Amino acid sequence: MVIREIEAKDLEELLRLYTQLHGNEIPELDGSVQSVWDKILRDQNQRILVGEVDGKIVSSCVLVIIPNLTHCQRPYALIENVITDATYRKRGFATALLQFAKDSAIQEGCYKIMLLTGSKEESTLDFYERAGFNRTDKTGFIQWL
Repeated sequence: MVIREIEAKDLEELLRLYTQLHGNEIPELDGSVQSVWDKILRDQNQRILVGEVDGKIVSSCVLVIIPNLTHCQRPYALIENVITDATYRKRGFATALLQFAKDSAIQEGCYKIMLLTGSKEESTLDFYERAGFNRTDKTGFIQWL
């Protein structure tokens, strides 16, 4: 698998992969979607990382580096939208992608990485723990808007 940052040409393929994330539908590629896409591509603190096999995007996650005034002004990172195509799961692709994200966060001087999952599946939670994350240090809360 080749891991790289997303490119402008990858939008439709990424959206197709995202259909497997919480049952998302592919949105109409109108001006609104293009505006969000352009904003993401210009955001130097946000990276969409993808894993490719034979030229096909099979895995992805979003890494956001957040500037910070605590911890000696070291930033922290947030990982979201972790997904691997169902036909490519259990091959280590997401693990490799998360390691790449971790390495990127270390390069940026981050002091921690946070990751939230909506999954209650023990196998998913175990996967994240095997990837180096823990569910004991902090308590996460979400308020949907």
